[in-house]
Amino acid sequence: MAIIGKIRSKSGLLVGIVGVALLTFILSDYQRMFGFSDGDYGIGTIFGEKVNPDLYSNLSLKVYDQDKAQSEQNGQPFDEQKGDQAYDKAWNFIVDSTILAKEYEALGISVSDRELDAYLMATNGFSVLSDLGQFFTDSVTNTITEESTIRGRQKLKTTIDQLKNNKEAQAQQQWVSTKLYYTQRRKQEKYFALLNQGVYVTKLEAEMDYYGSQEKKSIQFVVKRYSEIDDANIKVSEDELKSYYEEHKNESKYKVRNPSREVKVFDVVIAPSRKDSTDVKTTMRDLKNKFQTSENDSLFVMTNSDIKNYFSDKRATAVPAFHKKADRYQSYPVELDTIFKKSSIGDVVGPYWNKENVLLSKVIGFTPDRLKARHLLISTSGITDKKLLDAKKKTADSLLKVINKDNFKDLVGKYTEDPGSKATGGEYDDFLEGDMVKEFGGFCATQPIGKIGMVKTDFGYHIIEVLDRGTSKFPVLATVSKVFKASENTIYEKESEVNRILYKLDAKISKATDPAKKVELFDTILRRENYFARPITIEDNSPKVYGFTTSMAADKILMLAYAKEAAVGDLTSGPIKDKDKYVLGMITSIKEEGTPKFEDVKEQMRRELIEEKKAKRLTNLMKGKSVKALSKKFNVPVLMAEVAFNNPSIQDAGYEPEIVGGLFSKLVKDGSRTKPLKGKMGVYVIQIMKTVKAPANNNYKTEREQLLANLKNSIQGQAIGALRKTANVIDNRKLNALRLRL
Repeated sequence: MAIIGKIRSKSGLLVGIVGVALLTFILSDYQRMFGFSDGDYGIGTIFGEKVNPDLYSNLSLKVYDQDKAQSEQNGQPFDEQKGDQAYDKAWNFIVDSTILAKEYEALGISVSDRELDAYLMATNGFSVLSDLGQFFTDSVTNTITEESTIRGRQKLKTTIDQLKNNKEAQAQQQWVSTKLYYTQRRKQEKYFALLNQGVYVTKLEAEMDYYGSQEKKSIQFVVKRYSEIDDANIKVSEDELKSYYEEHKNESKYKVRNPSREVKVFDVVIAPSRKDSTDVKTTMRDLKNKFQTSENDSLFVMTNSDIKNYFSDKRATAVPAFHKKADRYQSYPVELDTIFKKSSIGDVVGPYWNKENVLLSKVIGFTPDRLKARHLLISTSGITDKKLLDAKKKTADSLLKVINKDNFKDLVGKYTEDPGSKATGGEYDDFLEGDMVKEFGGFCATQPIGKIGMVKTDFGYHIIEVLDRGTSKFPVLATVSKVFKASENTIYEKESEVNRILYKLDAKISKATDPAKKVELFDTILRRENYFARPITIEDNSPKVYGFTTSMAADKILMLAYAKEAAVGDLTSGPIKDKDKYVLGMITSIKEEGTPKFEDVKEQMRRELIEEKKAKRLTNLMKGKSVKALSKKFNVPVLMAEVAFNNPSIQDAGYEPEIVGGLFSKLVKDGSRTKPLKGKMGVYVIQIMKTVKAPANNNYKTEREQLLANLKNSIQGQAIGALRKTANVIDNRKLNALRLRL
């Protein structure tokens, strides 16, 4: 078997990326990574160069197909969101591969054939690679031994030689792809090993970390929180705000590093009306009477149910919602559990709601709520030869004659051909009748406890002992389900409501000239209409929109935000339909790189100016007074805490790094009292009670090792993040597809 096939079956690696992406991107001519399509951006740029759209398209389709196949194999749906994740995976692979390729080239990192051979074969100091472990693992002990490693090297070498010598194009590409994968993997290991070599913790850093965690100060304090003063009692004029803006706008915390746009949107949910609810109840009452007297349940369900699903066997078992098997069987609300269990066969229960569906369920049977059994399987699966089948039957009959409760486990260990239960002595616990094939489940559900017998299924002959059975039962149901949704009239009314609100917004906002006034009007009108707008920040270098059910709705928000000559105050041209809701939005901010515009930081600065005014007011009230005097004056408790420099939080107060850091200044002595200190949560007056010095230490080895380990554990993520910033990556896929930015 080809090595790539071994990898696929054993390690779950992304074979699509291994077989195609690395071949296409990593070791190909570097210039092929980039295309020269029309426009300044294309689908995106790395280091200012446009990514080749054809190469991205080929890779993304491969990853998409691979992820879809993986989801289907796992029995999971592959929806639009997972498809987008596959495309992002392909894009991120291109970005990181391009960045690292430049790093390898600059540092002269390469891997010779001799080094690669040692890397794969686990020689010359290399350990066995985890995803090649199946070649080196002993089949009996499932461990890697010296002997199994020797055999593994020979098996792996044989597999590689077969690939190298195979003249078929597919086999040759498999080897080239596999070689490229492990070559790049080894390059990456060497690159990050180099970075790790550059990580160092000095003795001084370790010493500071030791004393920062071990030295403690016991304090008493009084805090007056900013929240105790209502914001409405603090007046901030427009002129004050503008002066504050001019004074602080160039500070680092306000600088715009990632250009972005903000769109505020609100949703008008298209929910069924009260009339819709009344109508569906009337419909279901009529159906209930007919269902009760129906003599052909299958035909009735298939004719009247929106979900046309009918089973007459135990696959139609129903369990209460939140039961651990509710994802496998139909379920009903917990409050109906007693009603169903007390029902008789032929009773119809409902109507009742399950998510967006209204249901009627007819009881057509019952099944135990829990089964426990053990079995010994003589498998006939895949066997067609009559002599072999007769031999299997003879073996099963012989075992049935001698098996009993005392030797059952031993005989399972010797003879069973069911690998899934061999380790448990053939035992299956806490299963339902419908979990098993009909013959097996039926035997366990109906035979006496302790009964040993045999049934034949498609898998073979099962010798079964019934061990236990629950005393309660679950119903087996035939169910008519109707989707409870808004009527056409309700949808029309909601659409009319949205258009009315849009007309009102446009009429008011179009008359305003100040961008801040436009945003204020948008928020005010929505509040009066009892709606709340949610802000969506869209980064220019990677424009994506989240929080929508359909990609079409998300795309329309992008089209609003990046339309030609887009400006604050621009509204969606009409209601955007997003499955079960309508969406309206307005551009509320366009932030360019560098110094922020006044309207973009106005509210942030207002909050900070209000806080400064509160701090000043509280400072004046607390100035010159002891902790006890402040406690008496404000009728607040004196709080106690123990603080350390490395943990800048104060118990019963909050995260206060500046205040805690200041308490460890050499100027602050035991017994001293601070002046009023402005913190993040409020204003503090603190009395230093006692300092507990850290025990003497000379080497700080533990601290040094821990700091070094933390640095090395984070270096890969930090390095990739830093390299991405240096590469100035612009992901223009969405805007390019929408023809908004080319």
